[in-house]
Amino acid sequence: MSKHSDISKILFVIEKIDDLLSYKEDFKSIENLLNSKMGFDATNMCIMQIGETLNKLTPELQSQYTELPIKESYLTRNYIAHDYEGVNKHIIEMIIRVQLPKLKLYLETVIKEIQK
Repeated sequence: MSKHSDISKILFVIEKIDDLLSYKEDFKSIENLLNSKMGFDATNMCIMQIGETLNKLTPELQSQYTELPIKESYLTRNYIAHDYEGVNKHIIEMIIRVQLPKLKLYLETVIKEIQK
């Protein structure tokens, strides 16, 4: 795997985070987003894609950036994929409100460092 591949994956994750944040704006609130079947499904798909893609980053990058929540993101992906009907909306809301903005900022820092 290459540095270019990692950059592409990170940019894809940032795109999925931006997608989720735009969905939140379209629905006027996280509550409205998650109470809409379409919004809930789209949100969960983005979160699953984030977890799957972060898990595919090269071992070199993963070991260099140990603060990346790769394991946690992948476990969340598995939780959604394997227990879809049992997904707790409060957990998803916390991910959108707290975790994704922090992840986006960190990934933007990683991209800048990689591109030096």
